[in-house]
Amino acid sequence: MIISEKVREFIQAISQSITDQTFISLSLGNYKGKEENLKNLYVKRILIKKEEKLSFTYRYKTRDIVKNFSKEEAIGLIENFLLVGFRVSTLFSTESDLQFEILHTDKVTLKKKTSSKSTASLDHDKNKKRLIPAQNKSYLTDLKITDQEGNVFKNAQDKYKQINHYVEILSSLIKEIPTDGALKVVDMGSGKGYLTFALYDYLQNVLNLQPEITGVEFRADMVTLCNTIAENASFKQLNFVEGTIEDYESKEIDILIALHACDTATDDAIFKGIKANAELIVVAPCCHKQIRREIEKHKASNDVDFLTKYGIFLERQAEMVTDGIRAMILEYFGYKTKVFEFISDAHTPKNVMIVGIKNHKSNPDQRQLLKKIKDAKSYFGIEYHHLEKMLGI
Repeated sequence: MIISEKVREFIQAISQSITDQTFISLSLGNYKGKEENLKNLYVKRILIKKEEKLSFTYRYKTRDIVKNFSKEEAIGLIENFLLVGFRVSTLFSTESDLQFEILHTDKVTLKKKTSSKSTASLDHDKNKKRLIPAQNKSYLTDLKITDQEGNVFKNAQDKYKQINHYVEILSSLIKEIPTDGALKVVDMGSGKGYLTFALYDYLQNVLNLQPEITGVEFRADMVTLCNTIAENASFKQLNFVEGTIEDYESKEIDILIALHACDTATDDAIFKGIKANAELIVVAPCCHKQIRREIEKHKASNDVDFLTKYGIFLERQAEMVTDGIRAMILEYFGYKTKVFEFISDAHTPKNVMIVGIKNHKSNPDQRQLLKKIKDAKSYFGIEYHHLEKMLGI
């Protein structure tokens, strides 16, 4: 095939820009080849696992197909497409932008466009902007989430997504409460502190608030580890204390968090939040043994007893009843409640999160709420709910 001088010049410009890394992107249109329904081809530089490649997006009439190639493979493919298929092509680079049009088989025009000096972004399309970026976070490195360069380890991808997911949820809730002055936060059952560190970072460095955060954890080794990481990160108002949720005492709490506290430990956390008059209470319960034992013990006859003879349905009902009563108790003490399902990561089942936001504008109908709680207990054969018993209502 005879290649015109101007087509050769255009191909050479593409090859040179790819080789010397001034290439930004390439757009090919007006396809006249044999590939059915192919309309356009778009090429751009990307970085995948620290290796630079060129991403080809084949745009068909009803779908897009994306394929990634090495530089050498890409140059050969582009040359072939220019010779046999596309009639209008535009090269974007940091040095110069070129466009050529094959108007007829014997006529080719080549023109230089306005120079573009912007740099190319090598971010992959699947990269998502996170509230907690991975770079320059010593605590993420110390927690084995990232390496020294801020690259998330393959085996920590789910945990990193989970951290950001929790912070994203909390960020929307924090907007609903007063945040003047120092914001006192207690994370009960903080474990290794993944969320605790990220929340402190977000409150201080993104929202520019003055957080004072305490992580409560009964395992001494976790407390020592987390305090060391906090010191390394210069998080001066973040500390971890050894103890249980039940034993922890504080009269000053603005935000109380308890994620996956087992069974009545969630009730202990809600109790502490209510007693401290916290502005925001966020719990994600797990295990609902106390109410399940009550239902099994009394075997109430009701409209849904045909379900509770099956263990799996009994378990799910115990979860809903336990958390439903928790929500009503929060309302009784002046909280606006939200109960919603969330997914913490791709390999974790859906969870329920209960949120109580202090309502300063209206007074609850406590008599009506007490009646609803009493009726619910009677219907399901429940003698007492642990949170209700602690609060003495």
